[in-house]
Formats: sequence, structure tokens, C-alpha cells
Amino acid sequence: MARGTTIPIATGERLVTKYEFARVLENRAASILQMQIGRVGGLLEAKKITSMAEAYYAQIAPHLYAGPVIGMANVHLAACSPNFLILESIETWGGFHGKIIKKPVQWEAGYVIPPTEPGLGIELDEDVARAHPYTGSNLHLEMTNKVIQ
Repeated sequence: MARGTTIPIATGERLVTKYEFARVLENRAASILQMQIGRVGGLLEAKKITSMAEAYYAQIAPHLYAGPVIGMANVHLAACSPNFLILESIETWGGFHGKIIKKPVQWEAGYVIPPTEPGLGIELDEDVARAHPYTGSNLHLEMTNKVIQ
């Protein structure tokens, strides 16, 4: 329990509703929320969770397990949240995640610079996506190791 330690407790990457996050906050079970924008219902729901956290003096550190779409949504959430702590990224968005977007993510002194283009500020390269189709059968972050047939 968070009250039993001076170490900040972070949680939330597998929570999916603002009601689950509200319970964490009401019970003072964590001081850092790590919502996954793709799991909680998008940017608007993530912003609601962020605002609830602010009222409890909790910070946010948006979780990232996917690629540049969720990554840029996290950047925008971070940029408009006074209780933002830290941004998770996939290194500096090189490799495949850098190739699948047409314009590279901008960095300066270890900080991501929010894009100014419309929407999330990125454009996917559909030719790169078509050249690398998903061939697996499991969903990402399954709760078990069971193969779906």
C-alpha cells in the first residue's frame, strides 16, 4: 500500500476506466497514474483521468506499449497537463517506429517537441505499413500466453 512507504507508487497501465482510476485515487493507492490512452477510451477520457489525478495531487506518466499514434497522443496529453511527470517513449523513435511515420519525432535536449501539424501531428506512411503486415494471431499484451486460433 502506498501509505506504507515513502517511495512513490505508480500504477494504471492495465486499468481501463476512469472509475478504476478514481478508486485508486480515493484509496491513495498510488501517486503516479500510468494510463494507456488506447485502453482508457482515447484522449478525452485520458484527460478526465489526468484532471481527477490533479485534484488528488497525483501525477501522470502516460504508458506506451504501442507505436507512434499512441506515442503522439501521449505527447499531446503531456503538453496540456500541469501534473505531467515523465513521457515514456520507444528510444528516440528510430527503427521501424521512425520509418512508419513520414516526418521524424522532434527532440531537443532530451525532450520531445510537440508537433504543430493538424491532428496528432504525424502522418503514417501507408506504404511502409503495407510492406510490414502483422502475421501473428495474438493480440498485443494478452493476459495469458494462450495462442488464439
